[in-house]
This record gives sequence, structure tokens and C-alpha cells, in this order.
Amino acid sequence: MDSFTQIALGIAIAEVCAGKKLKNKTFLYGAILGSIPDLDVVVGLFLNPVDAILMHRGISHSIFLFLILSPILGWFISKIERAKINFILATNMVFWCLLTHVVLDMFTSWGTQILWPLDHRFAFKTIFVVDPLYTIPLLIALLWVWRTKDPLLRKKYNFKGLFFSTAYLILSCFLKLYTLHQFEKALINQGIHYSEIIVKPTPFNLILWNANVATTDSYLLSDYSLFDTQPISFVAYSKNNVLESKLTGNTDFKKLKKASEGWYIVSQKKETLYFNDLRFGLLNDNPAHPQFAFSYQFIVNNSKLNAIEVPKSKRDGKRLLQKIFNRLKGN
Repeated sequence: MDSFTQIALGIAIAEVCAGKKLKNKTFLYGAILGSIPDLDVVVGLFLNPVDAILMHRGISHSIFLFLILSPILGWFISKIERAKINFILATNMVFWCLLTHVVLDMFTSWGTQILWPLDHRFAFKTIFVVDPLYTIPLLIALLWVWRTKDPLLRKKYNFKGLFFSTAYLILSCFLKLYTLHQFEKALINQGIHYSEIIVKPTPFNLILWNANVATTDSYLLSDYSLFDTQPISFVAYSKNNVLESKLTGNTDFKKLKKASEGWYIVSQKKETLYFNDLRFGLLNDNPAHPQFAFSYQFIVNNSKLNAIEVPKSKRDGKRLLQKIFNRLKGN
């Protein structure tokens, strides 16, 4: 999830673990601890773009790292807050702030290696990386916690915030199952044979959902709003195996394939090849030159073919939001 949400969740968890002892200092420790796993983004600034992608939500999101880091940070906190909190309680707070950060990330579409060094990335794909309806209950509750000195009232307000945000997360799981059923039913009705399907929400909501469907020669992309009254339709994008063969053996291409979990197509514009990650949808659906949210251009650099991310403009974002708003109303 976004950093702001993770900070709010970190504070709420710190309040659960040590609010009675630390009072409003949980806002400081929770904000710091809730942000630590995302420090891999800072490290990524010093790497090439492709390596930064592979590292994101890797070792810094590993439960095994947390088991080592928690007692270390817990010891420091217990020394700083010697009169208020002991080593066990501080270590417990650190561990749960770190772990809940990663658990929440697992519900988004970007894979999370909670079991690093194992390669597998978990992604439940039930909530977008930014969703105000998840974050707002936490913020409202924390505002009341900050203003309240009574330990019982603080606990009550904090619990309500966590209850409503967690309920929203659970709702996202049921809505995904429902939309998955709608897509699968449409595929059967249209006689489309497929090998795999992934379904995920569009930005900032749980009303409009996207689907990626893998067939033998192409990927089918579609969307579905809970308010739709017309049948679901699918748009095919060729796997372009001929273009892909031009990148065989390229190091950046291998890394991007791994990062995209196999959901990609290679396209060509003029003489330039592009790697398009299909998991995060389209910025525009121009039939001639569709632009995907995450696209990488291969350029020659020191006689090597390297991938760089295609920059996105504010206009792209506005166009995407307008498209989402229009589709939310149904077709």
C-alpha cells in the first residue's frame, strides 16, 4: 500500500501493542516502524530501474528479516523508553508493526516475498495500492486517539478504526470472488478456452475490476463494473512471440519477465521494442499503439540493449481517472 496508509496502520498497531505505556509516542514509533519495509524504494534509487523493480518487496518484506530485526530495534526502544516499556513489549511492537505492513501489501497486485529468500511472491490482488476507503477509518480513529488520554477510550477508538478498515479488506476478497465468477462465466458463454486468469481492482475503488486472461496465442483484457448491465467483452493482444524472440538472452528482458510473473507482451513502435507489464492495465486503449501503465523501452547503451521505464505524464493520469470514473457507472 501507499506510504501514508502504512504509516497510519503502523501507528494503529503500535497503539494496540503499547498504547497504554507509550501513549502518544506510539505515533512516532508506529510511523517509523510502519515505514521501514519500504526503505527498499530508497535503495532502489541507486540501482538501475530493472534491478530496483526486482528488489522491491523482496528482502525488506521478509518475515525472516523481521525475526532478526525485531529484537534489535526492540532493545533500542526499550533503552530509550526505559521507564515505560520493557524489551519484550518493545520487541512485540516492532514485530507486529513490520508484519502487518507486509500482510497488507500482500492484498495488492504487486507480489510480496514474505518468505524471502524463497522466490515466490504473494499477491491476492483484492485492493489497489491506494484506496481511501481503507485508509480513512484508520485516520479518523487515530485523530480521536491523539486527542484522548483515557486508555480505555484510546483502545476503543483504535479498535473501531482497525475494525472498519479490516472489514473493508475482507469485503474486497468477497468482491473479487464475485467478479472472478462473472469473468469466468462470460468466458464460458463466449466459448473462449483459456489457461489462466487474474482479476484485480482498478485504482481507488472496489467497483470496477480488470481481468487478464491467457490463451494460447494472446492475452485477453477486460473490465467489469458492479453496475454493468451489458455482457462482458474481451480485447485480444497478441503475445508477439516473433518480437519476443529478438530479446532472447537479454538480461533486462529476463528480469522483467520474472518481475511480471509472465504477464507481459513485447510490442514494437518504429524500430524500438517495448516490454509491457499487463498486470496493471492500460493508460490508453488506442488499438494502434496501446500504452500500458508499466512499459519499458529497450535502448542501446554502450553497445548493450537496456530497458528503461517509459515515463508517465499527468495527462496520462487524468485520462485514466476519467476513464475509470466513466466506467464505474456501468455500461
